[in-house]
Amino acid sequence: MSFDPLQATSADQWLETELGRYIFSRQEKLILDLVSPDAGESLLDVGCGTGNYLRIFKQKKCVLTGMDSSAKALELARKKLGHQCELVLGNATDLPFSDNEFDVVTLMNGPQIVGDPQKVIAEAVRVSRNRVFIGFFNKISLAGTKHSVRKLFGLPVTPAMRFFTISEMHAIIKETMATSSVRWGSVIYLPGPAYAFFSELEELFPMKNNPLGAFVGMVVPVRYTYRTAQNPLMNSFDLKADAQAEAPEAIRGMLREGDR
Repeated sequence: MSFDPLQATSADQWLETELGRYIFSRQEKLILDLVSPDAGESLLDVGCGTGNYLRIFKQKKCVLTGMDSSAKALELARKKLGHQCELVLGNATDLPFSDNEFDVVTLMNGPQIVGDPQKVIAEAVRVSRNRVFIGFFNKISLAGTKHSVRKLFGLPVTPAMRFFTISEMHAIIKETMATSSVRWGSVIYLPGPAYAFFSELEELFPMKNNPLGAFVGMVVPVRYTYRTAQNPLMNSFDLKADAQAEAPEAIRGMLREGDR
């Protein structure tokens, strides 16, 4: 999906509106509730775009890295984030990072705009050593049709952005890795016009395990594994428990230097 500067400008303008700020605040609440970031944790946002979601974690004093396939998007992100965030040009299906390099990896839009969401999630799991957050738009929600949801979130109406049901995303995660402890929730339940008059109704809906919201977030725990310089492990998240070990910081430092 190519980067459109006009689209980025439109998204930023949407965030300056009362509706845009409210919807983003609801997303922020769900994300922080599920991710529970701690100060000092390393965090990678895959497909970071112009950096709006990274600013959520900047407030929590995380050590930030953003990656996107568009150099132009990263230029705009740099203006927002300054030098408090490392920004890397790369592909979501082939991340230019070592195994287990980040405490947290977030996918806010990645699974929705590329051809192989399973591969994107697998790469996110590979470079995480603790948890992965996946945010996506709900194919079935009270907020209305895909067209209505795009308008509600300030997105262009025409691009081929994928929507998923919650069961579809669960199935993709299950195909990617063995886990039974996915935590999830959703926000934004009402059609767009309702927020001008009844925004307080939004607060009455529970966020946890609610299948009706337009924006869904899932957190997937990741077992901490590592690869060695001599014998790389291409699917570290599939290792059995007796084959796992913690990587000394010296080894991780060598891996980072080797990837530069």
